[in-house]
Amino acid sequence: MNLLSSTSVFGFYTLISRVLGYLRDILIAIFLGTTIYADAFFVAFRLPNTFRRLFSEGTFNAAFIPSYAEQRLKGKDKGKKFADDVFNLLLYVLIVLIIIVEIFTPFVVYLIAPGFYENSEKINLAVEFTRITFPFLLFVSLSSLLSGILNTNNKFAAAAAAPIVLNVILILSLILSFYFKLNIAKSLSIGVTLSGILQFLILIIFTKKFYFPSLKLFFNYGKNLKNFFKKLLPSIFSSGITQINILIGTIIASFQSGAVSYLYYADRIYQINLAIAGIAVGTVVLPNLSKSIKLGKENSVNLIQNKSLELSLALSLPASFGLLIASEHIVSGLFGYGSFNKEDVLNTSMALTFFAVGVPAFALVKVLSNFYFARDNTKTPFYISFMSMLINIIISVSLFKEYGFIIIPIATTVSTWFAAFVYFILLKKDKFLFFQNRTLINSLKILAASALMCFFLYFGLEYFEDKLEYSYNFKLIYLLIMIGLSAAIYLLITNLLGILKLESYKLK
Repeated sequence: MNLLSSTSVFGFYTLISRVLGYLRDILIAIFLGTTIYADAFFVAFRLPNTFRRLFSEGTFNAAFIPSYAEQRLKGKDKGKKFADDVFNLLLYVLIVLIIIVEIFTPFVVYLIAPGFYENSEKINLAVEFTRITFPFLLFVSLSSLLSGILNTNNKFAAAAAAPIVLNVILILSLILSFYFKLNIAKSLSIGVTLSGILQFLILIIFTKKFYFPSLKLFFNYGKNLKNFFKKLLPSIFSSGITQINILIGTIIASFQSGAVSYLYYADRIYQINLAIAGIAVGTVVLPNLSKSIKLGKENSVNLIQNKSLELSLALSLPASFGLLIASEHIVSGLFGYGSFNKEDVLNTSMALTFFAVGVPAFALVKVLSNFYFARDNTKTPFYISFMSMLINIIISVSLFKEYGFIIIPIATTVSTWFAAFVYFILLKKDKFLFFQNRTLINSLKILAASALMCFFLYFGLEYFEDKLEYSYNFKLIYLLIMIGLSAAIYLLITNLLGILKLESYKLK
């Protein structure tokens, strides 16, 4: 397998999904802006979407793939039985959870957006929309299991492409509800659950060559299943710490008008790089790293870990610097239309600037946690993530009153960098990670290439300054030209320096 080519396949479909996600959010920004309808929908969408990210972006697979791969090595029948047991247990547990949440929705909304209770209309809308969107959790969780089976068989395209369905359905919901003068936010909520159903059906079709679920009313909750679920909860918490920190930020931000929307739009922008530099690399690496560890191939393990870190830095560092330089231009170019005014652009770009500082850390934590997950160790990532979450909460709660919503991206970034440094220290201490000289040299080359790209981007933005003004209708075109040229320059330099070449990422 080639790490770069497999990551490129996963990243390509993820990129399409994120681009469609931006189109969706641009339309939401135009039609809803930062109104109470936007805040209510984002809160209703945040809970199932957080679970979607927790389950579908490698977190579920962190526990499932090593366990499933181990059973598959014992025989196809044992692999099938294990997958069926996990599928059925997930199905029944999630159905019960959804029923409970549907009954106690006002309480759930209070937990994730306590500030909404100062506005009765906003809280009522959030409760209504949450009841519509929450069943999405069932289908996206089962879809994650199917994706894990595909990934174990080194099939990454279908699993990466499945989330595209969500954005296509939501874009259609926006257009149709606007055309027929329906409630836009409510139509979006219906679209969320509908997309979950379609995504699950599509993955069933692609997975049937390797696995097709068998529904069982009774099944044996044996040792293998117990071990899997013991690993699942810590892995969900630890691998999804970035999403958990963002959810915490949403809860705190609900006390400030418009803050939920500012953080949502900023989150949407930097998440595209995290999807490729962290999630894509981590998802591709985990099955192969897990197999190499179980087979005792130490040289292969060391190669995979070094190459995954190198690739993660090569994709995240230039993005971090680029976002720092062009945060306001990017927010304005993507969302600065209609109801999304200049003040909204400024506040969102401030949040994006501080999130940008944490982009390499967000990506590294995704990759580094897999070094433990592949060794069936979910406790260490859990403890690191728990400490990170506490730091995030302490900074956010203690300083929110003084600094407002902007403290939330600062707290998220600080706590995630803390987690990344702790991972490095513990991996070295446990003798799980040995840096190769080539990795250190290539990291310096990546830094140099990123600096040259930033030089070009900065002066390019200065040159097109009048074309990137908020009031200019075609600013997005000039923004895309500058980003495209900057990316091309970075890829050219890294290629000349021998970094982003296919032959450099072959995993034998």
